[in-house]
Amino acid sequence: MKTYLVGGSVRDELLGLPVKDHDYVVVGSTPEEMEKLGFRPVGKDFPVFLHPETKEQYALARTERKISRGYKGFEIFTTPEVTLQQDLVRRDLTINAIAKDEAGNIIDPFNGVADLEAGILRHISPAFSEDPVRILRTARFAARFSFRIAPETFNLMNEMVHNGEVEALVPERVWQEISRGLMEKNPSRMFYILRECSALSRILPEIDVLFGVPQSPQAHPEIDTGLHTMLAIDHAAKQNYSLPVRFAVLLHDLGKGLTPQELWPRHIGHEQRSMQLIVDLCERIRIPKDSRDLAILVAQFHGKVHCAETLKPSAVADLFQAADAYRKPYRFKEFLQACACDFHGRPGFTREAYPPADRLNRALSAARSVNAGEIAGILQKKITDYALLPAAINTKVREARIAKIKQAQNQST
Repeated sequence: MKTYLVGGSVRDELLGLPVKDHDYVVVGSTPEEMEKLGFRPVGKDFPVFLHPETKEQYALARTERKISRGYKGFEIFTTPEVTLQQDLVRRDLTINAIAKDEAGNIIDPFNGVADLEAGILRHISPAFSEDPVRILRTARFAARFSFRIAPETFNLMNEMVHNGEVEALVPERVWQEISRGLMEKNPSRMFYILRECSALSRILPEIDVLFGVPQSPQAHPEIDTGLHTMLAIDHAAKQNYSLPVRFAVLLHDLGKGLTPQELWPRHIGHEQRSMQLIVDLCERIRIPKDSRDLAILVAQFHGKVHCAETLKPSAVADLFQAADAYRKPYRFKEFLQACACDFHGRPGFTREAYPPADRLNRALSAARSVNAGEIAGILQKKITDYALLPAAINTKVREARIAKIKQAQNQST
């Protein structure tokens, strides 16, 4: 029985990056022997165990055989006779097929170290084409490391798309890779690569159609909607914003992809069109509720936020109510962050300030100072018809908030 450190932990160590998780491959053992040693089995599709003390993952060396489409279409074999090299050859990229033994020696049967030094993402074997998730993973690694994809690997990715392999991707894996890609240093690179190999039009057609759609040169000097979206998500990454913010930025202009060409470069009503596209997309790939809800809010109201300086106090109060800003102030903060990314998403734009956010934050702070409970208590003593009480309270609270918002606006001018 021999144990080897493998995969991302070895790769990141060689790159001088922080290592978060350690994954191990065990050669020459059986599930029964692992359990006798105190390891706890957790793998559903193949034998994976948690170390009894460190809780790190240890997987038995395995081989696999493709039996149907999709990333689950594999038959797994684990026996004590499976070698380390047989286990490594089933992995996706050479940089992920480097191992280290217990003495610290590097084992690199597919020249992954050389590819790391050259900044190249290269597939190990033709078996790469058997798993469509590897298209997404390769594009994601390009976004993380800014590595280039080897021509032969890119050609294979392109062939996989045109052979229909991506149609077998399940929603959970699509979201897993897209969400992780959005959290990389240069998320736009993932989407550019997916578009270049024709995968984006199959996975996220709503994003793909934005490229080539012009916008008003006054509002968007970058002109192209797709380019603007990519600049905006890179700005979100630069600011280290959360996943819901980055996802909302990615989808904020989806409706422009449905604008008839004869109306270009104007996109009247694109906010409403975006909302429905977001609902459909989120249902299709099963997006978590927090990301979905923020994306809908940003798509619906980002135009209003940009015009915050001209909004009347009543309109600002309506915006706060629609965005549920009083109950969810943190989400409203993320909402403004996403709107700021739309504002900053243009080439060569270095200005850090986003005046609408400051104006709305001051207004919200003022509106939140209104004591709704106190107002309700006063009205309860005055109104004897309890059926009329809720509407009366809402009206009075709204009036008080509008007054506070107006006061805050006057102080900022």
